[in-house]
Amino acid sequence: MFWRKTREAIGRFHPAHQHLTLERTVTGSAGPGEWAAVLASLSQHETTVKRRKWQLPSRTTAVLVPLIHVLSEDTAPDGAIGVTADFRGLKEPGKKGPEQDLPVSGRVRRLTEWFVVDPWLQVRAELRDGSVLEIQVTDRVRHREIHRVNPRGKHKYKTKKKAVQRIDAKRTLARDAAVRRPGTPPPAWVRVRLKDGKRTALNATAKLPRVPEENDQLQAILTVVAELFRWTPPQTSGRTA
Repeated sequence: MFWRKTREAIGRFHPAHQHLTLERTVTGSAGPGEWAAVLASLSQHETTVKRRKWQLPSRTTAVLVPLIHVLSEDTAPDGAIGVTADFRGLKEPGKKGPEQDLPVSGRVRRLTEWFVVDPWLQVRAELRDGSVLEIQVTDRVRHREIHRVNPRGKHKYKTKKKAVQRIDAKRTLARDAAVRRPGTPPPAWVRVRLKDGKRTALNATAKLPRVPEENDQLQAILTVVAELFRWTPPQTSGRTA
């Protein structure tokens, strides 16, 4: 059988690694120790699997792996990191919304619009300071199909698309946690909101005018998340010099 050794190697991967390889999705919640085992398994992929069909999605190594590394450092010893990642892309069934016709004028005979929405990453982490961090990243592409008639009566069809990305981060603080407004505002493209209650919640939202390149994606996520931590004073060890 072709690629028998590769299939056997995939069968020895961590179950989460196997699912990511074969289905391009992964869902799970576990402590930092278990995620360390997943990351160790993923680190063997490039040297073990050569067939293009089973290569890891690029967002695995560019976003998911380093993000889990960062969160594991701040997750409580008995806390969990929950991950739902869908790297199948925008063409998967169920991600395309309904088509609708928009008003037209002049030589435009028909203008049809639809959206493709891909919430490809959701993460939840229980942190050492008692707070809970939630992250969601969604790509949205607007498609427009234009039917136009030029002055010579020739019919022309054109499709345009515009991709944007939304990053939502929420940090639910521990009870009675101190909150302090930062001395400087967030970047212009990030909006931060505070919601008081039994447990104060901080929400940061960014709507990017384009989907970042793979090597810029992680930095965009971390920039949004960092705004949530500027509202709480740094913890001290309580020791005196």
